[in-house]
Amino acid sequence: MRPLDGITVVSLEHAIAAPFATRQLADLGARVIKVERPAVGDFARSYDSRVNGLASHFVWTNRSKESLTLDLKHPEAGAILRKLLRDADVLVQNLAPGAAARLGLSRDALKADNPGLIVCNISGYGEDGPDKDRKAYDLLIQAEAGFLSVTGDDQTPSKAGISIADIAAGMYAYTNILAAVIQRGKTGEGASIDVSMLEAMAEWMSFPMYYAYDGAPPPARNGGSHATIYPYGPFAAGDGAVVMLGLQNEREWHAFCETVLMDTGLASDPRFSSNARRAENKEELRALILSVFAKMNGEKVIERLDAAGIANARMNDMAGLWAHPQLEARNRWSEVASAAGPIPTLLPPGRSDAFAPRLDPVPQLGEHSRAILAELDVEPDVIAMLEQDGGI
Repeated sequence: MRPLDGITVVSLEHAIAAPFATRQLADLGARVIKVERPAVGDFARSYDSRVNGLASHFVWTNRSKESLTLDLKHPEAGAILRKLLRDADVLVQNLAPGAAARLGLSRDALKADNPGLIVCNISGYGEDGPDKDRKAYDLLIQAEAGFLSVTGDDQTPSKAGISIADIAAGMYAYTNILAAVIQRGKTGEGASIDVSMLEAMAEWMSFPMYYAYDGAPPPARNGGSHATIYPYGPFAAGDGAVVMLGLQNEREWHAFCETVLMDTGLASDPRFSSNARRAENKEELRALILSVFAKMNGEKVIERLDAAGIANARMNDMAGLWAHPQLEARNRWSEVASAAGPIPTLLPPGRSDAFAPRLDPVPQLGEHSRAILAELDVEPDVIAMLEQDGGI
């Protein structure tokens, strides 16, 4: 038994934010019916073909779902959606601004037929305010939320290497839906949830916002290094390996000088006697650290850091992550089925002894359309007409 067994989620979704939210609901046992455009589907299906011909984003965010193709502009679409939502528990959508309301998919329009329905709308800027009708994509929200202004080196702002605004919105949609399911168990009433990508990113930007409180200068861009703590970032060893390390307090600074740099006198050098002074004189300190690391390979540097109790990490690439021994040791790998054959997948974060996550196949476009329509008692001749018209 899984926590969301018996919960049905209908999702008009594309790209990453909504699919990521609903995939996590599916992991917990929810039945997720993914409504897609006929012939085309979720446009994330065509982002790339890196996973045995399937798209990497799609494989990641769409396992354990059922695919129903439906042209939302078809004359029969409204009746089909209403039937689908009459017994559903959750509706999720991240259509273009205003599209769901035009389709009659607001909570107010649906609650008469289903007072327990939870409706979650995901958009760039939210359902009201001056920007409510603006289109929004991940990188645009990264820029709008100020993320690029604090990321990159001192010359060039940089985006994140992954779609963090989409992921943030998906996470908050997921947690808000879970909260609404719990609340409904107490009140019997559904809920309307309005998730804004901008607000999700603004929450994640709280540290730099507070650092720049009341007009103070924001954190400087520092590439792979921390903006205010030093040393905390990447350092090259003599063999070219890059080691990340981080010092958090004066005890660690003394251990770093004694055990890693082999220079006990450096710990009391007035240039480096506090984090603030180390940050002020980081170029001098960086040169000293690199001069010592240049005489060692990466593994020797890590050996000394471990001996000193200094937190550190290897600078892995994707091949290193695929082969990470910690993931292997904790049995974090499983696989899901797909039309392209079995695909390795990481188990969801958070190992629980209460249930096993659901890991059902990645759906083909429209794979479940006929079965779902039959379940809704749509007449066979109507299904045939929809197929002929391109309605499904």
